[in-house]
Amino acid sequence: MNDAQMIQTDLDSVLSAEELREIDAELSHVPYKSGAAIDALKIVQARRGWISDQCLQAIAKYLDMSAEELEGIATFYNLIYRRPVGKKVILFCDSVSCWICGCDSIKQKITDVLGVDYGQTTEDNEYSLIPVPCLGACDRAPVMMVGDDLVTHIDEAKIDELFADKTNNSGGNT
Repeated sequence: MNDAQMIQTDLDSVLSAEELREIDAELSHVPYKSGAAIDALKIVQARRGWISDQCLQAIAKYLDMSAEELEGIATFYNLIYRRPVGKKVILFCDSVSCWICGCDSIKQKITDVLGVDYGQTTEDNEYSLIPVPCLGACDRAPVMMVGDDLVTHIDEAKIDELFADKTNNSGGNT
């Protein structure tokens, strides 16, 4: 077996054929393989929920990059998760606009209801809470994203409504 076949065998054991096909489709749009780095990370994360060290190394190898280069890209973007996250990620904006509008008390309410702080995931793996510097909706502050949904003009009542299943079960982790 030659080196190219060994590399392909290693990749096949880590990345699925579908992931490799999608990455190849992205590669057709860029002049350099490294130009598809973010897209490749997003493709794998969409299927797995996060990017493990093993996946990162396989992607880097496929894109002819060092794992360190790809790690730098992955950790620069706050929507690439390098450890497992809940089924829904809560991106909580803590920008100046949201802070002026009381996001500190809203964040405390979320912490009280879900039983997690920044960087943590609920025991039932439903939610992970992650701070972000801006969601681009300052005119509707305070804001957060829950999964793919932008939630605006957040107040404590809206938190109770959004997480009613959690507030009805002891006010914390289930």
